[in-house]
Amino acid sequence: MRTRIKNGRVIDPANGIDEMTDVFITDGKVVAIAPTLDQFNADQEIDAQGLWVIPGLVDLCARLREPGLEHKATIHSETRAAAASGITTLCCPPDTSPIIDTPAVAELIQNRAEQAGYANVLPIAALTQGLKNEQLSEMAALKKAGCPAVANVGPLANTQIQRLAMEYAQTHELTVFINPVDEWLAKSGCAHEGKISTHLGLPGIPVAAETAAVARDLALIELIGVKAHFTRISTARAVRMIARAQYDGLPVTADVCAHQLHLTEMDISGYDSRCHVLPPLRTQRDKEGLREGVKLNSIQAICSDHQPHEADAKLAPFCSTQAGISALETLLPLTLRLHEENGLSVIECIRRITSGPADILGIEAGRLSNGSAADITIIDPQHYWRLNEDTILSQGKNTPFHGWEFQARVTHTLLKGKLVYTLE
Repeated sequence: MRTRIKNGRVIDPANGIDEMTDVFITDGKVVAIAPTLDQFNADQEIDAQGLWVIPGLVDLCARLREPGLEHKATIHSETRAAAASGITTLCCPPDTSPIIDTPAVAELIQNRAEQAGYANVLPIAALTQGLKNEQLSEMAALKKAGCPAVANVGPLANTQIQRLAMEYAQTHELTVFINPVDEWLAKSGCAHEGKISTHLGLPGIPVAAETAAVARDLALIELIGVKAHFTRISTARAVRMIARAQYDGLPVTADVCAHQLHLTEMDISGYDSRCHVLPPLRTQRDKEGLREGVKLNSIQAICSDHQPHEADAKLAPFCSTQAGISALETLLPLTLRLHEENGLSVIECIRRITSGPADILGIEAGRLSNGSAADITIIDPQHYWRLNEDTILSQGKNTPFHGWEFQARVTHTLLKGKLVYTLE
């Protein structure tokens, strides 16, 4: 199968491309980016006049709910929503049921994603067996089964186990994903600790719950030298700590959830459970600090932190509701908003959701290099649309962005050269 995408503005941050040209695809791989290609007879042509042609998006954190919570969503439903959102590679955290701590579970997830055929799914392996924070998982076997990184959902039993886990991961050249939270400081909290949570009578989670964990883990990273990634950072103070560590040469990267760049603690006023997320929405100052971290490349990636829920999961009192946002459909437009609102260039916006996360994982996705898989997203940058239940393809409709008007809409998504989504 030969495909030619013509007349588009091709933007590939990894290769420094931003020009009006064509993309040529053969047998699922990019073979050239050029105005013309001799002796290329296309079986299919896509006219991208007035559109942007970019690498398929890479999302570092998306819970697909399968296996274990299929009443919330399935791999089929969520990868279909991902394709409609321009996302061609998703990372699934290890807290599925069963836990991703054996090659069998990792292979099951990948096989079901392959059967669905909408997006690549990379399972993130559990750092400890059963996520019980005691015995280390079989990292070598999990890496062989396709897991590019390891992570733990909760805190480890003690710092020595954390050290041993990092040393074992380093031995197998695996990136350690760290969700920095001190559970003892965050325990029972459901909102940012401050004036808003006090006024609403909600138990708070202090900034120190994140920064204390970041400080501990940075000390271990400096000791061991393991490649580590801080995921879903929520505070300006943590950004500064990570930026300093990067300046000092530590092998650390970071990402932030897209909603943290646009919402603050003020949005939970009225006890809007759609804004119940963990880590919690922080202050305006934190939001600006996170945006600055993205702008200065202290934060290399923006993720969706997609967590689809059934309607009942958000109907209890605020703290009793389940945390999380259905966020695949808003990853691209919320990121591109940073161009107008934060002065981030278009190419840097796209980098944070393509080659930035791909480089963290050490995979070849997120770029349009010759010979690379033709995972491609085509966007109409002048298409205005409104998010509502009719436009959300995810099985979860839980989002605080209902009614928001967005600019830029995905028109086509290709996975390995195959057209898996077309805007009707």
